[in-house]
Order: sequence, then structure tokens, then C-alpha cells
Amino acid sequence: MNLRISALEYAEGVQNGSISAEDFVAGTLEHIAKVDEKIHAFLSVYDGAVDRARDIDKKIRSGEKVGACCGMPISVKDNICIRGEKTTCASKMLEDYVSPYDATVISRLRDEDAVFVGKVNMDEFAMGLTTEFSAFGPSYNPWDTSLTPGGSSGGSAASVSAFECVASLGSDTGGSVRNPASFCSVVGYKPTYGLVSRYGLISYANSIEQIGPLARTVKDTAFLLDVIAGPDPHDNTTVKGGGRYLPGIESGIEGKKIGIVSEMTGEGTDPAVASATSDAISRLEGLGATCETVSLDMVKYSVAAYYTITATEAGSNLARYDNLRYGYDLGVEGYEFNSYVEKARSRFGPEVIRRMILGGFVPSAGHAGRYFLKALKIKSKLAREVGGAFEKFDLLLSPTVPMLPFEIGAKIDDPVSLFLVDINTVTANLTGRPAISVPFAVSGKRPIGMQLMADSMCDAELLQAAFALEQTVRLPEVPL
Repeated sequence: MNLRISALEYAEGVQNGSISAEDFVAGTLEHIAKVDEKIHAFLSVYDGAVDRARDIDKKIRSGEKVGACCGMPISVKDNICIRGEKTTCASKMLEDYVSPYDATVISRLRDEDAVFVGKVNMDEFAMGLTTEFSAFGPSYNPWDTSLTPGGSSGGSAASVSAFECVASLGSDTGGSVRNPASFCSVVGYKPTYGLVSRYGLISYANSIEQIGPLARTVKDTAFLLDVIAGPDPHDNTTVKGGGRYLPGIESGIEGKKIGIVSEMTGEGTDPAVASATSDAISRLEGLGATCETVSLDMVKYSVAAYYTITATEAGSNLARYDNLRYGYDLGVEGYEFNSYVEKARSRFGPEVIRRMILGGFVPSAGHAGRYFLKALKIKSKLAREVGGAFEKFDLLLSPTVPMLPFEIGAKIDDPVSLFLVDINTVTANLTGRPAISVPFAVSGKRPIGMQLMADSMCDAELLQAAFALEQTVRLPEVPL
């Protein structure tokens, strides 16, 4: 059974009878059992996936209509709710929490006959960039298990890269889909804010986070976006409009104007990443695009603004975890209220605690003007700068991450250095723009991704450009 095929190749094979959904899903679970001991992408695996796939085959044989996903095996980041299954956010605080409902993205994929093979690892409550802050242990990069797979959707990216599924769902608050996609050499997509419902996503920072797909190809990404995008009455931040993303994806980029963001390609960029970026510019120009440098001055302040804003929202969102509404077996005898809540919250990991403390401090009386309000001003100025850039350019280009994948443990004790991994990705979140990471090069065993960004609701044009760039690339396969 060849598990190294794209989602669309899988769907075509099931439809024409050359692939059995049951056999493919069973083979996928066998592969997970074989390789995940090294990768640790999964926190839970659903044995019932085979039964679901068997039902898909029966429907096909009986001539019944089958959804577009045709039983394709998909993994799900463990902060997205699936009815009747654990949703832990990779935290001891929610270790035994079972969701009573499906997230909207899960319902939409289920309606198209997707098969969920399990929940995948992440940084606790999506707060991290390496998946080292999971309460259940880190995930490892399939290209080299001494390296981080990125984060916070590290399990999602690793599971796609290691052929443990054909696609995955992650969440992106500051690059948490694109960062691990770059590190694991898969495609990662952050949609326009509001294009995909967040209903059923356990919140980190509501104003900027989005659910996004990770897949092997840009076409697979567009296909999944067709399924999960669209307005949702359960989420008032979803927007009307959008459309279909797979049709017309081969339109090309002839005549497009692309801005190369100088603040994302200059000082601090690894030489191998800088070389790959120059190569990407040449290839885009060879496809008929015009490339020109553009400066976004506020980018240099974006990481500080991002962590100030997200910590504030996270502090509010995580206040509910007091062991009274969600919790575990901890007796109340011997505690007064404050000491009980303090003890209950001791189950949070160090990164979550760090951000909760920060989130309580920066908006507090006497400090809000110095920190939180300044961060909001930077966000507003950045949005104006990016809006101005898109009056001149159709797309913006940068490396997804300015550095190569690094060894596990290398930055875990240096949070400021670790935060700078986000320097190229947070702009899309702070401004609500869509962005994609496309696998572009491999230096040794360390993948490099290129990021393209488009204006709001220009997701179709962004995917067309990403597909055009992808067609110029031929990469080695992951050495599993």
C-alpha cells in the first residue's frame, strides 16, 4: 500500500476503484504503530477509523453518493473538538476532558466522508513554537528526530510529513501552522481571518487565531479549504464571500507584482535560508512575476506586540480553568478559594504559566498604557502598512522562518530567542491576512519553507501563486 500519495490522488483512487478506503486507512494505522514511537506525533489513535472507512467502501459498491473526502485519513490537532473523543490541548489540566460536540470544521469534513485517525500533539494550549511544551512529551521531526518539528502544530506537520495521514488540521495564532510546515517540509495554510469557523477550537487568542490545513501539496490544501471554509452561525467572526479555491489554481502568476519584505529577509536570516529566498525570487520572476523590495517598518515591533496581545487574551481565556468548571480529582478540604485555585492551576506547564502571568500584568491598572495599548497601536499601524503594500503588490514573499530547524532543547531555556522564530509569521495574524508556507529547499536534513502572503479574501490568488512556486520545486523524500 503506497501511503505516500496526495489527498487528491487518494480520492481519485477510491473513486475509480484502484484504492480501497478500508485498506488504506488500515495501512495508515499500521504505519502509525510502526513509526510513531520515533515521531510521537499522535496523542490518541482511533481504531474505529477502519470501520468508518469500511462503510465508505460499502457506499461506493452500492452506488450511494460519497463525500469528496472519500474516507481519506486526517489527523486533528488536539485543541479542535471531536464529539466523544478526548480534547486535551496537550495539557494535564484537560487530560480526561471528552468533548460533547464537534467543531464546525470537523462536522464539515465528516459530512464529506473524511475519516479521523486520531488527535496529534501540540504545545500546551498552543503556546509554543517547537511542540516541546506538550505535557505529554515533545514530537520529533521526521527528517531528523534530533530536530524540533516546529510548533505549536508540530504533531500535525510531523504526521503529514511522516505519511501517518494524508492531511491534518492545525491552528495558527502567530505561525503555528506555517512554522512546523516549514520545518517538516509540508504545505501549511493560514486563511484570511474569519474565512474558517473557530467554533470548537479551544481558544488561545480569539482575535487572531485561525484553523488551517496542512497537506503534502498546494492542491490538497485548496481542496481542504473548499471543504472547511464558509460562514458559520456558531461563529460571528466568520465572513461571507470567499468561494472555491481548487478550481483555477493553475492560473499562474504572469504579470503579478510581488513584494520582498526587507525586514523579513535581512539581518538574522540564516545563510542557507537567504540563499533559498534568492532562488525563490528568481523562479517567481521566471514564471512572469515582477519582484521588488518593500519595507514594512512595523515588522520589527510585531513580535513584541504579538506576545503582549496574545498573552492578554490567553490570560482571559485560561481563567476558566480553575478546577471548578473544568478539572480533575482534587479534593477541596484544607483549602480556601485562592489557594485551591492556585493548587489546581499548578497542572499548567511552565510556558502556559509564563504567558498567564504576563497576560495578567500587561493590561493591569497602571501598566495597560505602557504595554497593552501600545501593542494595539502597533497592530493598527502594521495593518495600515500592510494595506498600503497591497495597493502596490499582489503578494508579499519571505522565508517562512528565518532559521533552519534546530535541535530539540536548543532554545527551550531562552524564551526571547525562541519568540523570534515568529518574526516572519506574526504579521499575517496581526493583520488578518492569508499566508501559506510552501516547501522549497532542504539544507542537509533541514527543510526550508517559503511564505507567501496576500490581501484579505484573496485566498484563491494566494493559492494560485503558491501552486506556481511549488511546481518549480523538486525535493527529496523524507528519509523515514
